[in-house]
Amino acid sequence: MTEVVDDRRGGGAVGTPVPHRVELSVTGMSCAACAARVERRLNKLPEVSASVNYATRTAVVSASPGASVDALCAEVEKAGYAASPKDPVVAEAGDEDADTARLLFRRLIVAVALFIPVADLSILFSVMPSARFTGWQWLLLVLAAPVVLWCAYPMHRACWRGLRHGSTSMDTLVSTGIITASAWSVYSMLTMDDQRTTTGVWDAVTNVDTLYFEVACGVTVFILAGRYFEARAKSTAGRAMRSLAGMVPGEVEVLLRDGGTMTIPTGELKVGQRFTVRPGQRVAADGRVVDGSAGVDTSAMTGESRPVTVRPGDRVTGGTVATDGWLLVEATDVGEDTRLAGMIRLVDEAQQEKGSTQRLADRISAVFVPCVMVLAVGTGLVWFLTGTDATEAVTNAIAVLIIACPCALGLAIPMALMVATGRGAELGIFVKGTGAFDVSRSVDTVIFDKTGTLTTGQPTVEFFRVVDSFDGGEELDGTDLLAAAAAVEDASGHPVSRAVVRRYRELHGDTPLPEITEFHASHGQGVGATVNGHRVQVGSTAWLCTGQSLPPDHLADAERIRRQGGTFIVVAVDGRPVAGIGVVDEPRASAASAVEQLQARGIHCMMLTGDDPVTARALAAQVGIDWPDDVIAGVLPADKVGTVRRIRSTGARAAMVGDGVNDAPALAAADLGLAVGTGTDVAQDAADIIVVRDDLTTVVDALGLARATGRTIRGNLVWAFGYNVAAIPLAMSGLLNPLVASLAMAFSSLFVVGNSLRLRRVGGHPSPERPSPENPEVATWG
Repeated sequence: MTEVVDDRRGGGAVGTPVPHRVELSVTGMSCAACAARVERRLNKLPEVSASVNYATRTAVVSASPGASVDALCAEVEKAGYAASPKDPVVAEAGDEDADTARLLFRRLIVAVALFIPVADLSILFSVMPSARFTGWQWLLLVLAAPVVLWCAYPMHRACWRGLRHGSTSMDTLVSTGIITASAWSVYSMLTMDDQRTTTGVWDAVTNVDTLYFEVACGVTVFILAGRYFEARAKSTAGRAMRSLAGMVPGEVEVLLRDGGTMTIPTGELKVGQRFTVRPGQRVAADGRVVDGSAGVDTSAMTGESRPVTVRPGDRVTGGTVATDGWLLVEATDVGEDTRLAGMIRLVDEAQQEKGSTQRLADRISAVFVPCVMVLAVGTGLVWFLTGTDATEAVTNAIAVLIIACPCALGLAIPMALMVATGRGAELGIFVKGTGAFDVSRSVDTVIFDKTGTLTTGQPTVEFFRVVDSFDGGEELDGTDLLAAAAAVEDASGHPVSRAVVRRYRELHGDTPLPEITEFHASHGQGVGATVNGHRVQVGSTAWLCTGQSLPPDHLADAERIRRQGGTFIVVAVDGRPVAGIGVVDEPRASAASAVEQLQARGIHCMMLTGDDPVTARALAAQVGIDWPDDVIAGVLPADKVGTVRRIRSTGARAAMVGDGVNDAPALAAADLGLAVGTGTDVAQDAADIIVVRDDLTTVVDALGLARATGRTIRGNLVWAFGYNVAAIPLAMSGLLNPLVASLAMAFSSLFVVGNSLRLRRVGGHPSPERPSPENPEVATWG
């Protein structure tokens, strides 16, 4: 068995216990500083390693197998937040962000309705002191109180909760700013002189006399508005995950032993149970059809636009839809073991994973708030001690508190990754970690495996010709030779082997194959076994025709089939070649388009195959890969890893695209491994990205999405860091009014969210296999 070696990632020692992985849903976090605080709290526990993602509100904890989930949740609560176990199998079908947006919208409406008259009256009374009447201050207080107390209550609650636990967050800055402005206004209204005059309109507008009720209300309005649109945007970004989760039916009708049926929750379905699927219903779990026939819509999983007809013996995937007919399916994989659950888990894990840049941003956010508090106090003291009146000193201090909120910094990376992984799921691209996005940006070479990747992986037998002089005696005559070859090939999982078996079934139906003994497989060469006392081998000419040759007409057949891009294999009995089989595997309809699009974007395309040079050259010409420079033929499975390493040693940043068991080591050895979704589980386990659609242009989408994500993250970080670096000195110098500061702070978060949402438009290349893409916009490359 070939050992899978990963050149890029370090592995643990053999026998190292695998930590128990727990996901917790954390509520009450308002910024990246909150996430960092929860993370620090959990990591203080013995034998616990935690990572908390603010954008997805999830804590991923690796702990010893005996760790108590309740104890982990209690630790989160000690930090001032709430936590509960998260379903590790299927993403929540509900939309928490949409619920949050609705609650924020109610408070926002009240805040806006009261802020408008407060702001208008404040300006009026400041510009036209003659308009003031007895008790005008109390009118402003009555109008502002609901905004400051009720509308801003979530911020005050989060601030108080953090202070009780000795921590600070964005809410600390906002709440302190609102309370400071309100308290100073109450103090001023109790001590001010109603006859105070202003020096001008601009002074009146910017200082609003000495009352800051409109500032407190305005900050509340802008913060609520920013959070409302942020929650709406997160809800949009998570739509793909909810769509995937919604593909699992809530109930399933199972067949009882007495022949009756019973409807049970899908979560209670067990392996081996048989369940029915009626027209319009979704398949509840992965399984094998035991009775019935139906068209199954697999577009959500594979991108195939037309329903696929399934019959007894065929496999079906959970989440697909029966368009017609009736099926009785025996469950083979349920719950977390289904393919759909695996895809959802990949997206979820990719969203939780943090890169080095994200961890740096989290650390900065964690210390940022206390530093800002010190700067705000220092700003107020400096202005006051240098002779400025207390009003202006307080104004500048409040502006520093408001402008410096690190929301944009906390959202810069997780928001982009959240949108990108969701968009990837829509396109049939599932990323196993954020590291794949980093590597994909620098890929300049794509290496394609031939069989099952550039080709359909469903080869057909074009001819089966027996040598005229063959005589196997009574035990194995010419008529039984195909059956013997099919019996040997049936023990192999290679696509060519399956083609031979299918050819036998087409001719002989359900007639049993002969029994075989002493089966043996030679990697990359062929298979052999004993059939009716004869040693029957099926494989390459190089393996079976050493020192011998087939008749000239057979050799002509071999040359013809190779020039078509097919494969010619030989059947040998007791060491003597006795038959030739021509197998043709058509290239995927999207192969040429994918190669063309990659080359147009400056990506070098290569093909790796175990076939002989003649066959390899024919297929390369069909898909547009240059011969002989970019085709490596005659490569045995064990040599694929060395070939990939050799390509990388030239300085190329190589991505490997494959599907078979023998591709797994090469997928792991490449800088980036992409497994097509129809491939084996081993290949998918070794890959960094799984492409579930039978459309190679999705590889173009995958690389384009990764590059667009990288640009978006860089743009978000430049804005988030640049905004705070530039804005804080402006606020400290007295050039920013608190209202302007709150508006700028809200805009910075919305900029990051909006920039990230642009990733939802990436991808969707037209191709022969995808004539009507859901979104025709082509991914941009940079």
